[in-house]
Amino acid sequence: MTNTINSPVNVNAYYFAGREMKTFPREIEYKGEAVTFRNGLRYLVHRGNRAVHLFDMSAHDGQTYRLRQNGNKWTLLGTKGVC
Repeated sequence: MTNTINSPVNVNAYYFAGREMKTFPREIEYKGEAVTFRNGLRYLVHRGNRAVHLFDMSAHDGQTYRLRQNGNKWTLLGTKGVC
């Protein structure tokens, strides 16, 4: 089941992965609680001349969190749980 959220979040920690040392969120704050991620995927989406980063991050609670980074702003787009 997918839950649409579309809410701004704060990223509390980052990690780097791969040869290119790409940045990934390690922890976010959502509804006053910290959510820590184990790993994730990063996508680069072009809209005209703008680029937006999307992240599908797996958390320790078994949920997958989809995040959007647009400059310094982070948005939690939704979650997908284990069925």
